[in-house]
Amino acid sequence: MTLATNLPTTQTRSTAATFTGLKCKECGADYEAKAIHVCEYCFGPLEVVYDYSALRRTVTRESIQAGPNSIWRYRAFLPVASDNPIDVGTGMTPLVKANRLARRLGLKNLYIKNDAVNMPTLSFKDRVVSVALTRARELGFTTVSCASTGNLANSTAAIAAYAGLECCVFIPSDLEAGKVLGTLIYGPTVIAVHGNYDQVNRLCSEVANTHGWGFVNINLRPYYSEGSKTLGYEVAEQLGWQLPDHIVAPLASGSLFTKIHKGFQEFIKVGLVDEKPVRFSGAQAEGCSPIAQAYRDNQDFITPVKPRTIAKSIAIGNPADGVYALEIARKTNGNIESVNDQEIIDGIKLLAETEGIFTETAGGTTVAVLKKLVEAGKINPDETTVVYITGNGLKTQEAVQGYIGEPLTIEPKLEAFERALERAQTLGRLDWQPVTV
Repeated sequence: MTLATNLPTTQTRSTAATFTGLKCKECGADYEAKAIHVCEYCFGPLEVVYDYSALRRTVTRESIQAGPNSIWRYRAFLPVASDNPIDVGTGMTPLVKANRLARRLGLKNLYIKNDAVNMPTLSFKDRVVSVALTRARELGFTTVSCASTGNLANSTAAIAAYAGLECCVFIPSDLEAGKVLGTLIYGPTVIAVHGNYDQVNRLCSEVANTHGWGFVNINLRPYYSEGSKTLGYEVAEQLGWQLPDHIVAPLASGSLFTKIHKGFQEFIKVGLVDEKPVRFSGAQAEGCSPIAQAYRDNQDFITPVKPRTIAKSIAIGNPADGVYALEIARKTNGNIESVNDQEIIDGIKLLAETEGIFTETAGGTTVAVLKKLVEAGKINPDETTVVYITGNGLKTQEAVQGYIGEPLTIEPKLEAFERALERAQTLGRLDWQPVTV
């Protein structure tokens, strides 16, 4: 594979494009829609700006429903100029009415937004990468890259392969085997770095400046992060064009959390849903919980930590959007909570046993925090609550090995089966009684 050093070129914007440029979230400075992500005046993050007046005039519920069965039904709300975005079927994942889990927890209206079955690589990162690589192609990049805890590497490699882009991804060297294999299969260059995610990300910033590649979560970050808004759009549409009362989502960098909030606000702004308060609660692992710690300490800043948790996909010790996640949780009367590794494993098992959904450690963290909030009386049983499951458990099998039992291995004889059945009933693993015919 040839990894080209290239400088992007600005292409002509489509008349259908609704984004107008970038703006600093801190000082408000305006920028062209190029491959930049940090304000040159105050070093604040840059965010995409849209023409909401045009969106209000042109977008309707009907026009969205007439679109593709993917995130690109919301193309007008995404920062792409192309009339031919990279569409690999990403999005429109199930919103599952979680009746059995709700009964277990004492809730009435609980839903699971299940991105564990997202296309093509079974995590929500397929959303952000589809947007980022479409924009990368528009800007003239031929080589794309990322710093990743696993899921983003999977998505970047897969969608780059589909789009015919060269790809080099950077990961911590201690990632789960499923995530490493799930990247290598697409044929990218994979660089495993001795260090945690924050160290990998710092290295990638240097590489981006040196080689001129399109890093989806560095120089393309303003466009990349907008893909997460589709998780808000889809929930609103799937609930019959109304917003939930409460959402619970995992927190890593904090970007997903802030963009779901932005998605809800945009739908309100253009008149697609009625305005209502939505409480935002975030979930972190205790072994990497800088945002939860700041929330508990009533701080308005984040103190970086060194990650030490099985929840590697959300193990970001210095979260770029942490302060914005804090602000949203507080102003919406939400919460930010953390759970330990054993509670994460229990959360994975609880979701699997009640709803048949096998999630990775980030999802186990979110379910465990949901349970913790319910037990603390911080979720009203009558609220319509949506829990975001962002990745598939097949990617992090190591986390639950040794905690879920073993098969009962028998000889191919009826009496051997009967003994095994008796053993299973003794262990409480099978609630079944034989019927005499």
